[in-house]
Amino acid sequence: MRTGAKLSPSPLPYMLKLTPAERSSLRAEAHALSPVVIISEDGLKPSVIKEIDNSLNSHGLIKVRVFGDDREARVTIYETICEQLNAAPIQQIGKLLVIYRPKKDAPKERTETRGKGMREVTIVKPSPSGTKRPSVTKVMVKGNERVTQGGSIKRAKPRQTSPKKSSLGR
Repeated sequence: MRTGAKLSPSPLPYMLKLTPAERSSLRAEAHALSPVVIISEDGLKPSVIKEIDNSLNSHGLIKVRVFGDDREARVTIYETICEQLNAAPIQQIGKLLVIYRPKKDAPKERTETRGKGMREVTIVKPSPSGTKRPSVTKVMVKGNERVTQGGSIKRAKPRQTSPKKSSLGR
């Protein structure tokens, strides 16, 4: 390798990789967001990075506003945030930075076990003509009931019958 040759800058290994389509959809999603973290002219401090990390954990996609007129400083702040938090830079418009990192899935706690107690079920039935909106109803279903494909509620297991009563013809 020649000593005077410049190497082309390689993509940074710390940043999350996104396809252009993913980046575009995230840009569209971020359009309606407001900045959740504001970085003052003092710059990037550990407390600010911790706040950005907490926001990324809870929201996934955030906007950050950076005060200060130095464009190079804003770019450096943007790269530093993405490097330290393993996030993807989505877009920078002036003093607004859009950053994305997938939310960490918290283990969901299940409060009730299946088959016990009452549960709410949403039943969606198409309109008879097929051109109008479907009817949506929410129904409380007992543990021993199920919803059929047609939307009616049936017992999961048939009732037990007495052999004596069935032999008597009742």
